[in-house]
Amino acid sequence: MPEITEAELKKQIEKSNFSRLYFLHGQEKYLLALYAKKLIAKAGGTAFPDFNLQRFGDTASIDEIASAVEALPFMADRKCVAVSDLNVEGLRAQESAKLEELVKSIPDSTVLVFYLPSVEIDYKANKKWKKFIALANEAGVTVHIGKRSTSELEKALCSAAAKRGCELSRQNAGRIIRSCGNSMQTLFNELDKLCAYVQEGEITTQTIDRIVVKNLEARVYDLSKAIVSADYDRAYKVLDLLFQQNEEPVSVLAVLSSAYVDMYRVRMSVQGGFGVTEPAKHFDYARKEFRLTNAERDAARLTTSILRQSLQALLNADTALKSARGDRRIVMEKLIAELLLIAEKERVG
Repeated sequence: MPEITEAELKKQIEKSNFSRLYFLHGQEKYLLALYAKKLIAKAGGTAFPDFNLQRFGDTASIDEIASAVEALPFMADRKCVAVSDLNVEGLRAQESAKLEELVKSIPDSTVLVFYLPSVEIDYKANKKWKKFIALANEAGVTVHIGKRSTSELEKALCSAAAKRGCELSRQNAGRIIRSCGNSMQTLFNELDKLCAYVQEGEITTQTIDRIVVKNLEARVYDLSKAIVSADYDRAYKVLDLLFQQNEEPVSVLAVLSSAYVDMYRVRMSVQGGFGVTEPAKHFDYARKEFRLTNAERDAARLTTSILRQSLQALLNADTALKSARGDRRIVMEKLIAELLLIAEKERVG
């Protein structure tokens, strides 16, 4: 059977119309775990769960899983065997052969669920995962659960807030996303905090800024905005906060470099007669197109020469950090000073 959609998976769970095999994978781990929980609970049933629902983690052998799959259900039409985070990539040849045999011979009385609540797959590079997905589609169904778009996340947050007796505007939902990133687990954790704080009524911008914890990308974005605005005090306050929170300088530099790369790509795209979102056709901006529109706004303050000089400064800092020459904090402080001076020297307007 081919890969099915999330909507089709929901229908199968609701109607108890199960395939023999499910493989749930993808980047949105919150939804993946939620679907897996519902599927496993429904497929395992309520009769004698100690016998008819067996769970295995990433340390289980293929022989252990096979024994559970082959065992008959106890006083029920079917049983469920659930396996989380199976390390297909790390299996030896003999274990891979056993897994292939198992997938091809699942009895009708068993629903075997493989799901990846933690493991990420490199879909392009890893041949073992490609082969396993193909096998799973032949024996049952696979469901890819990808990241949600900003619009979908905004709607989900507004709806979840309403269910908790609070009011959240789309604009403020977007503000939460910009602060926390697009992980639904993180977003709903922050929403729970906001609703507990507000209890009922509107979740305001002020409340969001006071309660929500910004992720690394959001804090470094604040840093880049301060730099391109030549706001010395703000830039060093944000950098100091990042050090206080024990963020790795290499990680901070990587995110800061990405912000400048976005600005440069947008600048070159516009100068070449293309649109702001043209880079998304050539680079990985899936579900992150907003970065390009933000980059267009920020890059308007800087000349092309400034962007090129800034990218060179970032490259020099990256070399210094990775070669462990000197104090890592000093390297970052010198970089911020250099970027600020470059921005101040040739500011547009």
